[in-house]
Amino acid sequence: MKITRDVIEYVAHLGRLELDPHEIEEYTGQLDSILEYMDKLNALDTTGVEPMSHAIPNVNVFREDRIVESFSVEESVGNAPERTGSFFKVPPIIEVE
Repeated sequence: MKITRDVIEYVAHLGRLELDPHEIEEYTGQLDSILEYMDKLNALDTTGVEPMSHAIPNVNVFREDRIVESFSVEESVGNAPERTGSFFKVPPIIEVE
């Protein structure tokens, strides 16, 4: 499939993207080469190849839950730029009118 400038402009319009003419040309070439590579992959004979979700076998990668000693309140807020008691003081993010 050949990607054209019109396709790139249409997709950019759908995504509400403002692209420069230089970017349109660049993306046209890049997407076209990606789809050409996909065509090569689709041409390969994959009969007898089992589908997989990962290239290597995956096992449970979670660590064991353990109860460990945590930081004290003073250690937690000790390096805070500003604090109020045992809490971090941060600037307000909601302005009330």
